[in-house]
Amino acid sequence: MMMLLQYEEAPQGQPQGEPTAAEVMQEELAVDANGYGEYESVPVWLDTYLWTLLPFLCVVLLFWFMGVHKTVGGMLDRRGKTIASELEQARDLREEAQELLAKYQRRQREAEEEAQGIIDQAKRDAKRMAEETRKKLDEQLARRSKAAEEKIARAEAQAIAAVRNRTADVAAAAAEQIVRQRLDTQAGAALVDRAIANVRSKLT
Repeated sequence: MMMLLQYEEAPQGQPQGEPTAAEVMQEELAVDANGYGEYESVPVWLDTYLWTLLPFLCVVLLFWFMGVHKTVGGMLDRRGKTIASELEQARDLREEAQELLAKYQRRQREAEEEAQGIIDQAKRDAKRMAEETRKKLDEQLARRSKAAEEKIARAEAQAIAAVRNRTADVAAAAAEQIVRQRLDTQAGAALVDRAIANVRSKLT
């Protein structure tokens, strides 16, 4: 609209009888009663759309008769089969990877269980060895204590026997001395000997 207004103003010095640029554009864009422009009167064989469409149709028909569509279809089919094969291989590889992962996880669990079993067995063995060692030590201590007690008992018995023997000797010597002091005869000496023998036999 602004352009039309600009063209409506006739330039200075232009003859009054000549049409302006705006009038020329209006004439070119004039519309008849049916709503079509002046270009409707152009013949069909001069239409550029027709001459653009005809070569395209010719090329399509040429490709059709040459079997290009079959070649393209075959290429597409082969490409589709190749893609399907690649997808199948990828699916197989994925399944194989999942199987390997599951196998690895199963082996890892088995290894962990085996390691835990070894640790538990080692703990049980260590506990059993500690109990056996403690039991052996207790038995050794018991045997040594018993041997010491027996040795002490024998020592006490020997000491008591020695004391008794010593006491008997001392008593016999004392009795002998006392009796000899009182008895000087031969009969008295024999009596003293018998008394000493009796005392010793009773003390031992």
